[in-house]
Amino acid sequence: MWEGFFLKFNEVAAKMVDRWSFIWVASFFFLFSHTLEQQVLVSPQERLALLQLRSSLGLRAKEWPIKSDPCTSWAGIQCTNGSVTGINISGFRRTRRASQNPQFSVDALQNLNLLSSFNASNFALPGSIPEWFGLQLVSLQVLDLRSCLINGVIPITLGNLSSLVELYLSDNNLTGVVPSSLGQLIGLSVLDLSQNMLTGSIPASFESLGNLTLLDISLNFLSEVIPLGIGTLSRLQFLNLSGNSLSSSIPAQLGDLSSLVDLDLGFNSLSGSVPLDLRGLRSLRRMVLQNNLLSGELPDNLFPPLTQLQFLDLSRNGFSGYFPDELWSTPSLQFLDVSANNFTGELPDVSSSVNATVAVFNISRNLFYGNLTPVIGRFRFVDMSDNYFEGPVPSYARANTSLSSNCLQNLTIQRSRTDCASFYADRNLVFDNFGEPNVMQPAPAPSNSDHKSRKLVIILASVFGGIGLIALVALILVLLVVRKRKRGTTTQRSTGVEPVPAGGGRRPAPGASLNFSILGDSFTYQQMLQATGEFNDANLIKHGHSGDLFWGKLEGGIPVVIKKIDLHSSVKKETYTLELELFSKVSHSRLVPLLGHCLENENEKFLVYKHMPNRDLSSSLFKKTNSDDDSLQSLDWITRLKIATGAAEGLSYLHHECTPPLVHRDVQASSILLDDKYEVRLGSLSEVCAQEGETHPNRITRLLRLPQTSDQGASGTPNATCAYDVYCFGKVLLELVTGKLGISSSTNATMKEWFEQTLPYIIIYDKELVTNIIDPSLVIDEDLLEEVWAMAIVARSCLNPKPTRRPLMRYILKALENPLKVVREDQTSSARLRTTSSRGSWNATVFGSWRHSSSDVGATPGPVSHKVEECGTTGSQGNGQNDDRGHSSSMRRHSKEVFPEPLEEEDVERGGED
Repeated sequence: MWEGFFLKFNEVAAKMVDRWSFIWVASFFFLFSHTLEQQVLVSPQERLALLQLRSSLGLRAKEWPIKSDPCTSWAGIQCTNGSVTGINISGFRRTRRASQNPQFSVDALQNLNLLSSFNASNFALPGSIPEWFGLQLVSLQVLDLRSCLINGVIPITLGNLSSLVELYLSDNNLTGVVPSSLGQLIGLSVLDLSQNMLTGSIPASFESLGNLTLLDISLNFLSEVIPLGIGTLSRLQFLNLSGNSLSSSIPAQLGDLSSLVDLDLGFNSLSGSVPLDLRGLRSLRRMVLQNNLLSGELPDNLFPPLTQLQFLDLSRNGFSGYFPDELWSTPSLQFLDVSANNFTGELPDVSSSVNATVAVFNISRNLFYGNLTPVIGRFRFVDMSDNYFEGPVPSYARANTSLSSNCLQNLTIQRSRTDCASFYADRNLVFDNFGEPNVMQPAPAPSNSDHKSRKLVIILASVFGGIGLIALVALILVLLVVRKRKRGTTTQRSTGVEPVPAGGGRRPAPGASLNFSILGDSFTYQQMLQATGEFNDANLIKHGHSGDLFWGKLEGGIPVVIKKIDLHSSVKKETYTLELELFSKVSHSRLVPLLGHCLENENEKFLVYKHMPNRDLSSSLFKKTNSDDDSLQSLDWITRLKIATGAAEGLSYLHHECTPPLVHRDVQASSILLDDKYEVRLGSLSEVCAQEGETHPNRITRLLRLPQTSDQGASGTPNATCAYDVYCFGKVLLELVTGKLGISSSTNATMKEWFEQTLPYIIIYDKELVTNIIDPSLVIDEDLLEEVWAMAIVARSCLNPKPTRRPLMRYILKALENPLKVVREDQTSSARLRTTSSRGSWNATVFGSWRHSSSDVGATPGPVSHKVEECGTTGSQGNGQNDDRGHSSSMRRHSKEVFPEPLEEEDVERGGED
C-alpha cells in the first residue's frame, strides 16, 4: 500500500523546483505514516486481553466497539508503538446486566506488559485490590482508583511498583493499616489515601519518599503521632492529615518543609502549643489547625515570615493570651478564623497596618473585651460575637458584622448586665454599664434634705402602687371571666391538620439585591452541564418540591449536588430567592453547605451544595450490604444517638440563635443529611421561615391568651412555629428508636393507629417496657438500653398534642447530650421533678412535657388518642444528596456537665403550664 503511495509521491516531488520544499513535504508524510502505524494495535494477545477486560467489567459497546481497533476507536485506550500503555475508564457505565453484580474483575491486565497508566476512578469496583497488582504491573506509573467502592486492605505488594509516580486510592472503604512497604516507592510524587477507614499510624518509612509533592491521608481513623520523618520531605507542597485521631504535638520538623503550600491538620487530637519553627514555611498559603486540643499563646514572631499566607483557621482550640499583633503584618491574608478559643484583651487598631482586604474574619467565642477598634474596615464579613466588647458601636462596625452576645450599647441580643459586670470586675476593669449610671459604683452619702425627699417619694410611690395593683387585679379577673366564657362557646378543633401549603408562613421578604460574595462561587451554565452530564437522567437524585436535584462532579473531581430551578413556576421562584436570602444571613456547621450558584440563565437557576457521602437518614438507617443475599446493615445505636444530637443542634440554632427564630418546617428523616462521618447537615432549607406571632410573649400575654391545641400561626399556616419542628423531630426520634422507616414523613391513618399502639410502651417507671418497640436489629447492653429509653421519653415529650407544652429545642439538645442523666436523675429524684421548684431545669421541662402528653393514658399498654400532625409533607433536599467532609464528631456541642438551668420567664410559663 505504502510503496505505491511513495512512488506516486516521488513522481510529483521530482517535478518540484524548490529542493527544500521537497524535503519538508517528504518529512511530513514520513512522520504522518509512522504515527498511523503506531496507533494500530499489533499484539493479538493484548487485543484478547482487552476483550476479556471488556467482558469482565461489562463495558458498553458505545465506549469499546468490539469490531474496531482499540488503539484508534476505543475510548480511554492509549497506545505506543502498537502496544497498550494506558487505560482510562473513569466514569464509564456498565451494561445493565453487568451493573447487577459488579466485581473487581481485572485479571486481564496481567497480559498488558507495557501498561503504565490505569485510571478507573468513579467506576464501581466492589472488592479488594488483587495482590498481583504489585507483582505483574511492573511498568505502572499511574494508578487511580478513587471512588471505586473498593474494600479490604491495601496490598503490601504495591511496594514493588518501583516505577509508580502517582497513587490515588481515596474515597473508598479500605481498612487495616497503611503498609510500610509504600515507603519503598521512592519515585512517588502523589499519594492520596483519604476518605477511607484506615487505622494505625502513619508509617515511619514515608521519610524515604523524597520526591513526594502531595500526601493526603485525611478522613481516616489514624492515631498516635505524626512521624518526625515527614519534615524531611523537602519537595512536599500539600500535606493533609485532617479528620483522624492523631494525638501528640505538632512536630517542629514540619517547619523544614519550605516548599509546603497547604497544611491541614484539623479535626484531630493534637495538643500542646504551635511551634515557632513553623515560621520556616515561607511558601505556605493555607494553614488549618481547627478542632484540636492546642493551647497556650501563639508565638509572637510566627506569622510575619509567612508572607504568602492567605487562609488561616485556628478555631475550636484552647489558645489563650492576647491576640498577636504580628498577625496583622501578613499582607496576603484573606480568611482568618480564630473563634472558640480563649483569647483575651482588646483588638489592635489595624486600619492602616496592611493594604490587603480580608474576606472573612471570625473571632467569636473568645474573651475579647474593651471598645471596638477600626479593625473591621479591612474585612468583608466579621464575626465578633460571644466576646465582651463594650461601648457604643461605631458606624464602620454596623455593616456585614455580627456583634451578638457582647456588652455593647444600644444593641439587641447582648449579654446580661450581671454577666458583663462580673467579667470586668474579675479582671479589675471598669464596665461602662451599657452607657447608664453604674449602680455598682459607690454613691456619695446623701444629705439630710435628700433623705427627706426620698422618704416622701417612697410614701407616694407606695400609695399609687397599691392603687395600681388593685386595678390590675380587677382587670385580670374581668379578662379571666371573658376568657372562660369564650372557652365555653368555642368549638373544639379537629385533631387532624390540613396539608401544609407550599408557601405558607411568614418568611423573610426577598431582598432586591444579595451579597453574592458570601454565597459561594459563581458557576457558569456550561460548568453545570458538564458536571451533570447535561442533566442526564442517570444523575437525577429526585424531583424536589423546589427543584430537581442532580448528582454532579465539578472540575477537579469535587462531588456536588445541583438543584435545578425552573422559574416558570412562581412558587419555585420565590423559594429559590428566599433560600439564597437564608444562606446570606445564617451560617452554621449543621446546615448543608451552599458551595455556589449559577444565575446567568433567565428561566433556570442552579444552586450547588456539598455532596453528602452517606446521603440522608432515610437511606442510611438501613443500608444494603455487598453480600449476595441483599441483606441490610443497620446503624448502630451510638451512630443513631450521634445523628439525633446533631439534628437537635441544628434545629436549636435555628430556634434560639437566630432573630427572629426560624422554623425549618420540613423536619423528617430525608432532610437530615449525613456526611462521611455521619455528622448531620440539615437540608431542605427552602421551606425555612420566621416564626409567627410573639417570639417572646410576656407573662400577662401567656396568662390571658386563649387555649391553643394546634401549631397554627396567626395567618392560618399550621407549621410556622418552632413547636411544629419539635413535634416533627419527635417522630424522627421514634424512627431512630423503633427502626420503623417512614414515621417522620407519613401522616396517614395507619400511622395514627401505630402511634396509639406504640406510645403507651414509653413509661418513665418501667424501662423494660420500651424493649417491646425497640428496633430488633439493635444490639444493646444495659447502659445502652437506658439511653434508648431516654430518647424514647424525649420523643414522647416532643409529641405532646399541645404545642405550648412541648419542650424547647435547646432542652431537647441537652437531654440527648446527656441521656443517662435524663432517666437516672428522674429515678433518684422523681418527687423533686414534680414540684414547681424544679421547673427551672431542662430535665424537668422534658419530663413535664412527657407527663402532660401521657396524662390521658394508663401505665399499661393500650389504645391512646393521640393527634398525628403532618410533618415533612413538602419533601426534602436529601435522599442521596450531598456538603464538607468536613466536620468530625468534635464539632458537636459538648456539655461538660448537666446542671439545672433557670429558664427565662417565658420559658418557665411554657414549661409549666397545665
